[in-house]
Amino acid sequence: MTYKTSRRGFLTGAGATVLGASVLPFLKVLPASAAAGDVVVAVTGQTINSLDIQRTGTNRPSYQVAVNVYDRLVSFGTKTLEDGSLSYDYSVIEPEVAESWEFIDDDMAIVFKLRPDGKFQDGSPITAEDVKWSFDRAVSVGGFPTVQMKAGSLEKPEQFEVVDEFTFKINLLRKSKLTLPDLAVPVPMIINAKVAREHATEDDPWAMEYLHKTPAGSGAFKVASWKPGEQLVYERNDGWTSGPVPAVQRVVLREVPSPATRRALLERGDVNMSFNMPNKDAKELSGTEDITVATTPIENAIYCLCPNLAFEPFKDKKVRQAIAWAVPYEEVFQTAAYGRGAPMWGGPSTAPADIAWPQKFPYSTDLDKAKALLAEAGYADGFEVPLSIDLSQSDWMEPAALLIQENLAKIGITATIEKIPGANWRTASLVEKRLPLHLETFGGWLNYPCYYFFWAYQEGHLFNSSNYRNEEIETLTSEALHMSVEDPDYAPKIKRMIEIAWDEVPRIALWQPALNVGTRNLEGYEYWFHRQLDVRGLKKA
Repeated sequence: MTYKTSRRGFLTGAGATVLGASVLPFLKVLPASAAAGDVVVAVTGQTINSLDIQRTGTNRPSYQVAVNVYDRLVSFGTKTLEDGSLSYDYSVIEPEVAESWEFIDDDMAIVFKLRPDGKFQDGSPITAEDVKWSFDRAVSVGGFPTVQMKAGSLEKPEQFEVVDEFTFKINLLRKSKLTLPDLAVPVPMIINAKVAREHATEDDPWAMEYLHKTPAGSGAFKVASWKPGEQLVYERNDGWTSGPVPAVQRVVLREVPSPATRRALLERGDVNMSFNMPNKDAKELSGTEDITVATTPIENAIYCLCPNLAFEPFKDKKVRQAIAWAVPYEEVFQTAAYGRGAPMWGGPSTAPADIAWPQKFPYSTDLDKAKALLAEAGYADGFEVPLSIDLSQSDWMEPAALLIQENLAKIGITATIEKIPGANWRTASLVEKRLPLHLETFGGWLNYPCYYFFWAYQEGHLFNSSNYRNEEIETLTSEALHMSVEDPDYAPKIKRMIEIAWDEVPRIALWQPALNVGTRNLEGYEYWFHRQLDVRGLKKA
């Protein structure tokens, strides 16, 4: 199996501003002295709503718990970039709970040998039975975790076999380039089945309610405390058996909704990290003293405007195309992204020249084209529609929405901005898919265009928040997903998928985003595809 990766480097810098009065209540709870010694204090603007990545409605910020508190059979490696910064390495698969593995039976099965000294956080051994129960759960609970497992051809409990106490076997349904890397994403975490079964019930056979609030993992950190909307505190697991014990004893992750407050805390030195900084702050703090800003373009990710095909006007392709021609792309990119990331508009052709993804869509701002298309669709007088945004992503969504609202008004569409709390956004946008017109983002964990289409363009899948279905896309995505990239049929299938997506625009691309992380007196930050905080390698400078 061949793995390919490409990465752009990090940008580094530093900064300082005056601490506002709004910060004072925070400092009373968490003074600067809390960041001394082997304690790291970080701030984020997003809310963690569950400790179980496999629970229905668990939001993206919560994924980090699966990374820090649980282990997987395997993980991706780490590489050092040219400037000395760290990134995960998609081309390298490393042991975690499994100490070795081999493909057998003409590569139609994988046998994993578990570490014989592997231990859960309660001291009990990690066995093949725990792995099977965990995988059975992931493919059975439905929703996001089950679809993620399916991407790697991990679809039913019958595939998973306990050979002996420390030997686990996966019987493959097909050969796929995605199977082994899919085992390294956060979803197939290994749960202490002994504990989980004690808290399972007839109505809750997978202990969803218990694991929602009480992890049962073997990872590098334990959850010392969790107050949703306030903070999560990680405490080091000194008995971690799947890697080197972390350098820091405790990580305090505070949820601070105000970007200005998060920035002030970092500048003042009261916190060691601001995770997922707004582009404005990243731009202004880069190049100043004492603060390092890491900015990484997120591969296989696009910020989008999504018209929902479940609503009448958007059933018509011409209406969707009209909106695509109406978006003020350059203004949105400069105002909402501060020019950080990569433009995704103004492509040279309606047919892709290659299979690079993401690549520029063949739309730009042309209000005359937009008006003409609306008239052809029978909406010459326009219509009214709510334009929904996530308050926890307001740093980019709100300025983007205001600019889009202004241009839509010029073609007769009245868009009323609807602000949804971050804790409710995932359910409204992705689970219930009930937002008529909304901003959204998706970044594919496995860096292939077919994987992006699997999640964002196939009917019913989580990130297809536009309720889009195209029969040819359904067929092509299923055919390409497991196909080797060296197969001569792969590239033509991908090009056709992209061409259809551009023509039918259920997702109107705005720009490829970047992840910004500001640190102070801290080393070991590593960028990961899941865009969540991995605290395992952090150490005080």
